[in-house]
Amino acid sequence: MSNDNFKQKVDQLAKDLTARLKDGDSPSQVLKDPRLKQAFSELGALAGSIRQQAGQALNQLRQTIADYRPDAQDSSDSDQADDLFFDPTAPIDIGQSLPAALPSPELGSIHPISQAMAEAADIFSRMGFEVLESRQIDSEYYMFDSLNFPAGHPARDEFDTFHLTNNDSSGRPLVAPAHTSSMQNRVLKAKKQQLENGRAVAVIVPGRAFRNEDVDTTHDHMFYQLEGIYVDQKVSVANLVATLKEFMQDYYGQTLEVKIQPFYFPFTEPSFELAISCPFCHQKNPDCRICSQGWIEVLGCGSIHPNVLSAAGIDPQKYSGFAWGMGLMRLAMVKHNIEDIRHFVSGRVEFLRQF
Repeated sequence: MSNDNFKQKVDQLAKDLTARLKDGDSPSQVLKDPRLKQAFSELGALAGSIRQQAGQALNQLRQTIADYRPDAQDSSDSDQADDLFFDPTAPIDIGQSLPAALPSPELGSIHPISQAMAEAADIFSRMGFEVLESRQIDSEYYMFDSLNFPAGHPARDEFDTFHLTNNDSSGRPLVAPAHTSSMQNRVLKAKKQQLENGRAVAVIVPGRAFRNEDVDTTHDHMFYQLEGIYVDQKVSVANLVATLKEFMQDYYGQTLEVKIQPFYFPFTEPSFELAISCPFCHQKNPDCRICSQGWIEVLGCGSIHPNVLSAAGIDPQKYSGFAWGMGLMRLAMVKHNIEDIRHFVSGRVEFLRQF
């Protein structure tokens, strides 16, 4: 398809989707229009010289739909009083003159982390995953012991865990979980009977994680993760890669390449880091400030270690599975080209108004 033909298709699609918005459909409904997803899927077939421009046009259309608000009434057609908002809850004494009217309140917006969490949950739900909530206080058993970190294991130090002054039933300090993987043992135990009844365990667990990090542009002592757990018979690494690739393409709205490279986690074997091809330069710009030589590392993953399955009472000879932990803030930073993780918790209205 030529650039002109694709541009005409995008222009027509923009008119059609804008018409849907004006007819009362919500942005979330319009974003699910199959024609929009089809247009993104066709990017991979375009020549490299025009793929980037076409991708930018579609991403702009998608953002325009997401940001759509019903047109406000033209102030020239209304009295000034109609553009002002009176707060009836403001304190006023008898005999006192009415307080000055306030400016019309602006519509709020969804925080970018909440957006990322909702979008990820929607995508994985459509893939058959159940959504469960993480915990913000836990024990060392779920944080370490059940995940193949025996006492004294040097890998425990890598997590820079916050310990509380309160103790668990065994007398050990409670912890602020340094990863959402602390939910794996609970999920596997709770779903064991489901597994034995012939249904796969497919669960995602979004939540907060806490580590004693030096705060900078890419690190914070509190961040959001999304844990993924899948267990069934004859599950392979190929299933893991295919699942995560499908998610990434849906989340970023375009065709992507993925690659894995060996890593080490005590609770998976083999373990990997997964990277996606840059959704901005499409591996064409060596000077791209977003990626590293065309790739962006996004998460850690791997096949669930047999010892983790055994700790949950699941037979590792019969069942296998995979798990991952992705940073939701990292996903949002890449998607929206946010350069500093501290913006998410800064409370700056200028930042939040962009979403």
